[in-house]
This record gives sequence, C-alpha cells and structure tokens, in this order.
Amino acid sequence: MTEQIYEDRWGEVFDRPSADLIELRWFDTTAEMSAGEFQSWLKNFAECVEKCGRSRVLVDSTAFRMSPAKMDGPWRDANIIPRYNAAGVKKFAFHMPEGMPMIGEPPENEVPGRFPTGYFGKRQEALAWLVG
Repeated sequence: MTEQIYEDRWGEVFDRPSADLIELRWFDTTAEMSAGEFQSWLKNFAECVEKCGRSRVLVDSTAFRMSPAKMDGPWRDANIIPRYNAAGVKKFAFHMPEGMPMIGEPPENEVPGRFPTGYFGKRQEALAWLVG
C-alpha cells in the first residue's frame, strides 16, 4: 500500500512499505524556490525518511527546476546526509531528466553518505536497481 505522507507547493512524498521505499517527487514550481526554502524542504524530507525507516530512497527530479546555483552541497553534507545515514538508508536513487551527465554512471557512495547513490534516466531502471 502506498501512502502520501506529505505535499506542498514544491513536491510530494510517498511511503511505499511493501518496497521498503520512500519517494520524493519534485514539482516544476521549484523554479521559484529559494535556497532557504530548498534547505527547509530537505530538512522536512530527512524527517520523513527518519520516521518511515525505509532503506531505499527514490527522488524524482524530472520536474525539478530550481537553479543549481542555489544549492549548498557542504550544508547538505553536514545537515542532511548524516540523518539519512542514521535512518539506515542503504540505497539512494535519483530519476533525472534526459541528458544529465550522471545518468548511467555506476552507483557509488558519495561521502559522507554510507550508501550508494545512482542516477537514472528512467524510473523503472531506478526502481530495478533499488529493489534488486
């Protein structure tokens, strides 16, 4: 059974217990998202990951539109990734828009994460890797 556990103007989060999976789907409204709003959203999503206790995470970024210039990788590494580690995440997948350079690279740990992260151009490929 799939349960939507959160939604706002930026995206929605689903818990999929039978697949041991939590999923985030970004909306195209993220084109208007500020850096602070993005950080707040990541904190909220980390809380969802902690509460659900799923070992697999899928982030659908195909409609994500915020400028990468607004992202703060070091902040995410210090404030979000340790929460995923502590929650027991074992695999993390991004479903990315066509043409993203990371698509097709072998999944690998991205320090400080203690779990492999993969980038996929097709949802089914991401799911096959996550549950495989």
